[in-house]
Amino acid sequence: MIDIRSFSSLGAANHGWLDAHHHFSFAGYHDEDRVHWGALRVWNDDKIAAGSGFPMHPHRDMEIITYVRKGAITHQDNLGNKGRTEAGDVQVMSAGSGITHSEYNLEPDTTDIFQIWLIPTTRGGTPTWGAQPFPKDGRDGQFVTLASGYSDDTGALPIRAEGRVLGATLKAGQTLDYRIEAGHYAYLVPAVGKVDVLDADKAGTPQTLNARDGAAIKDVTTLRITAQEDAELVLVDTVG
Repeated sequence: MIDIRSFSSLGAANHGWLDAHHHFSFAGYHDEDRVHWGALRVWNDDKIAAGSGFPMHPHRDMEIITYVRKGAITHQDNLGNKGRTEAGDVQVMSAGSGITHSEYNLEPDTTDIFQIWLIPTTRGGTPTWGAQPFPKDGRDGQFVTLASGYSDDTGALPIRAEGRVLGATLKAGQTLDYRIEAGHYAYLVPAVGKVDVLDADKAGTPQTLNARDGAAIKDVTTLRITAQEDAELVLVDTVG
């Protein structure tokens, strides 16, 4: 099953400084059919105005991955961590037993992010934060694991969830296959570009996924992605 969720169908809230779209139920948006997808609980598509952001606020028992699409985001927390994460790079916060943090766009222009929340495998634990650059040229034609709960995913930011967040870039006309383990759920969003997706192991017509659309995928062994135009992809692969 590949369920295309168009950008226009997402929950939305425009607060002036924040233009937010929600792939899953969040804040004032609730859809019984879009509460979570496996361990994936939140995928927010946020545009944050220059000089604004989220003031100090708490989280606990959630793995929060921020993928910066344009601009940069500056993080600060009550543990003393502070860092600036630029476009194409990733930061991860394991909220654990509790953390208080702020996220600000201190840049002169709008910052665009995907914020992805995964349900942790266990509650509590010492909260942590980290960030890492992932050059886009290193993802050309292949998925690179950006954050992972699996110890054998060397080079990825660690999370405390049974799943991984991956990124890839494709040139127009390029095709990429991604294998999905039995019982896993995948969710794909092009940050940029347009792609066709299909179950490579079954006969069928490809479905088109536009920039910032979502594709909820399960019971698919091989996901085939073909770029209609240059594309930047983010994929979450989790247990059910």
